[in-house]
Amino acid sequence: MATIFIAGGTGYIGRALSEQLMAGGHAVRALARPGSEQRVATGCKVVLGDALDAGTYAHEVASCDTFVHLVGVPHPSPAKAAQFRSVDLASTRAAVSAARSAEVGHFIYISVAQPAPVMKAYVAARAEGESLIREAGLNATILRPWYVLGPGHRWPVVLIPFYRLFELWPHTRAGAKRLGLVTRAQMIAALSDAVAHPATGIRIREVPDIRGALRSR
Repeated sequence: MATIFIAGGTGYIGRALSEQLMAGGHAVRALARPGSEQRVATGCKVVLGDALDAGTYAHEVASCDTFVHLVGVPHPSPAKAAQFRSVDLASTRAAVSAARSAEVGHFIYISVAQPAPVMKAYVAARAEGESLIREAGLNATILRPWYVLGPGHRWPVVLIPFYRLFELWPHTRAGAKRLGLVTRAQMIAALSDAVAHPATGIRIREVPDIRGALRSR
């Protein structure tokens, strides 16, 4: 069993992932801001620190097998373009620095489906995060969902009939699959699978791969 460091362990995906990993026998260290430690899943080792400052948590990364980076602005929208760089990208830069210094064997990063016709600032920040990982020479799994359905994140379900239609047409099929919806359960399954099967080099998981992770369990 592995020791996993999760940056973003109190969030929409992080808490559920922590519970899943611990149920599988892994030890989880979850980064949390002071005052939010009560949101960490029971059983995790709480690491108090600032996701934007690797110096506040790097000492807890040193003995970990995998670093999972989940930090990001909640409910992304075009109005949050500046935050995509000041939070999403800045936290990724800190995480990559901590993981490289600790010589962590595997880095897991949630990026975003690309290319995409909208949310260009968000896509650009996440793509730049991918570049940081490559430049650092880390072994990494990069997941590229478009929108993750789950509690409090359900409005796109009204688009499902349109997605199904677009997937039938040859000229829109590839884009509809690349920008398709995934569920939180599918994301947790894909992340858990990445933990269980570390990558050598860079491994990309697109929407169809994420959807398939839950079916293969």
